[in-house]
Amino acid sequence: MSKPLPTTLRTHFTALRVLLVLTVILGVAYPLLVTGISQVAFSDKANGSPVKSDGKEVGSSLIGQSFDLPKKAPSGSTTGDAPDEAAQPDPKWFQPRPSAAGTGYDASSSAASNQGPNSEDLLKAVNERRAAVAAFDGVDPASVPADALTASGSGLDPHISVAYAKEQVGRVAKNRDLPVETVNKLVEKYTEGRSLGFLGDEGVNVVLLNKALSEQK
Repeated sequence: MSKPLPTTLRTHFTALRVLLVLTVILGVAYPLLVTGISQVAFSDKANGSPVKSDGKEVGSSLIGQSFDLPKKAPSGSTTGDAPDEAAQPDPKWFQPRPSAAGTGYDASSSAASNQGPNSEDLLKAVNERRAAVAAFDGVDPASVPADALTASGSGLDPHISVAYAKEQVGRVAKNRDLPVETVNKLVEKYTEGRSLGFLGDEGVNVVLLNKALSEQK
């Protein structure tokens, strides 16, 4: 008859077996199950909701992008963009709302500005944006929507209000030599309803809208 193992050793072997079983269940089986379900039921969202053009991934429908004019290299330079040149919005594209803290829609640095209604810096930025957007779109400064003046909490939101999208229709149509009605129909097509039918407001995904705009002949 074999001699039983010491209590301490038996306890360690039991703990090791539990560790191995839980590792297989929680570290292998469960992640594979969840991954399988997400790929079958929510493939687009599970893979980052990529946006493709001509078979190439050009962005994500979950993250905003800047639609600016290319920067010009300084005179005599052969190295490319001028480091101190401010980005200028391209009038041929619908423009997104501002990106908080100048992140440029970098998903690795998502953040809000944390500036409140009493912040002089925020008030100054809002006034500057109001004047710039009004001049850019050729509208009355008083009519510029709030989302054109402030960033979202994440600083990455690709959506703008329907009002801001419609404000830009005339400029985009003019610069692309397209009928205003054609551009209006694109805005209507890419207008998304409220979440669950009652949460939030309608919005327009600028990334998807501009992709559709680029496909207009």
